[in-house]
Amino acid sequence: MANGWLHLFYAQDMLRPLFAAVLIGFTNGVLSVFIVLRRLSLMADAISHSLLPGLAIAILLFGLAPATLVAGAFLAALLVALGTQIIANSTRIKEDTALGLLFACAFSLGQALLKLAPAHIGISEYLFGNILGLSDGDLYLTYGITLLVLPLLVLFQRPLLLMLFEPAIASTQGVPVRTLRYFLMVLLVLAMISSLRAVGIILALGTLIGPAATVYLFVDSFTVMFWVSGLLGAFASLLGLLVSDWTDLPAGACIVLVLGVLFLVSFLLSPRYGLFRRLRKGHLHAQSLARWEGEK
Repeated sequence: MANGWLHLFYAQDMLRPLFAAVLIGFTNGVLSVFIVLRRLSLMADAISHSLLPGLAIAILLFGLAPATLVAGAFLAALLVALGTQIIANSTRIKEDTALGLLFACAFSLGQALLKLAPAHIGISEYLFGNILGLSDGDLYLTYGITLLVLPLLVLFQRPLLLMLFEPAIASTQGVPVRTLRYFLMVLLVLAMISSLRAVGIILALGTLIGPAATVYLFVDSFTVMFWVSGLLGAFASLLGLLVSDWTDLPAGACIVLVLGVLFLVSFLLSPRYGLFRRLRKGHLHAQSLARWEGEK
């Protein structure tokens, strides 16, 4: 089996998927820290589905040209993300309410517009991903987004951290909290665009939540969580490709399933927050109480 997997690392047609898997996995893994700690999972889910109307409009106007599909998806997701923040900050409507409404409307609009597209046009690769079919242009786009998003996250790590945990204190120290929220939304949209062809609209959410959710059950240090989540995302993406090659199952689905399995293992076996430890702790506590009652 190992010899069969080695061809992934020297076969010419596998270089693009391997590089893309590492770049997307690492970038999304790092960004997942902010999504998990800021509790933006619903926002990430909404943005991923909000790509659909942008794709539909781009298809109707320009066909399946990759550049216009990416631009359309980016603008649609950005409108939903920023629109949610504008509504929440300027009215009495809460963020989750605005998000749910805009997300539902955007996704419904996308479905309606796709009905107008020519019958021969399909976008299944954008819905579910096809990392094995990435073009050079897709890989260059992934390179560009990675080289933009990662340095920005590292550069603004401290103010973002203040915004996450102490927004009131951050405001008093001159940190533009509202601007940083918009900034984080833009980076999230860019990560979605990078993941679009690789894992698709539907599965991108897993790569943007799974790494940090897994690491969060093991560590309390933000810095450790920041880098380990990126490494875990890259590792899970590579392992997902190997599993896909072995089982002949879709690569995007395998990547997300690997992340799911890793999270399950951490949920059960985490030495501090794992289920087994909590059950064992409760069992030992019950035994201690029983002994104490017996000695009275």
